[in-house]
Amino acid sequence: MLSLRFPRDLVMIGAIFGVAAFAWAGWAQEGPPSLAWSIVLGVLSLLGLAVAGLSIPLAVRNWRTGSAISPRKRAFRVYTIVVWIEVVLAAAGGILLPISGDEQLVAPFIMLIVAVHFFFLAPVFGQPILHVTGGLLVIVAVVSAFVPTATAAHSFWCGILGAPVFLVVGVWCFVVGRREFKRASAAAAGATG
Repeated sequence: MLSLRFPRDLVMIGAIFGVAAFAWAGWAQEGPPSLAWSIVLGVLSLLGLAVAGLSIPLAVRNWRTGSAISPRKRAFRVYTIVVWIEVVLAAAGGILLPISGDEQLVAPFIMLIVAVHFFFLAPVFGQPILHVTGGLLVIVAVVSAFVPTATAAHSFWCGILGAPVFLVVGVWCFVVGRREFKRASAAAAGATG
């Protein structure tokens, strides 16, 4: 499920997914059904920040290690194109949905765009877990779009269902990436000792 070829990529997935969990749980605060849910969302946000806070320094310390998307590789160009397409589509939806009176659907639409982009990035990074993440987030986007808003905003459902997906996958990638860095460091120390 996780390719160990590029530990830095795993740690960066942990960092990015930590930030994503923070952002989606924060957006969900737009319309939670009660104070208790606001607290749960706050905890999810803090956990996302913790994952990002642990992942980013490790990635920076190991930045010179290999990555699937080194700037000179074709994968980097594909990555850049996919991300720009995602940004343009999300911006278009963020502008056009409110104009058409469907502002409540902005969060599920953007969640869907984020989910689908993982299907394109999975082969770029050689990380099958991104297919799984994309599939789970498509389900989150669809469910969130069709849940009645009488109880909570669509953004609440995107955050309360999506943030845990980002957290679980992000923590898993961080832990495995960190383990691989430790193994490489121990092997290098053993080779010189």
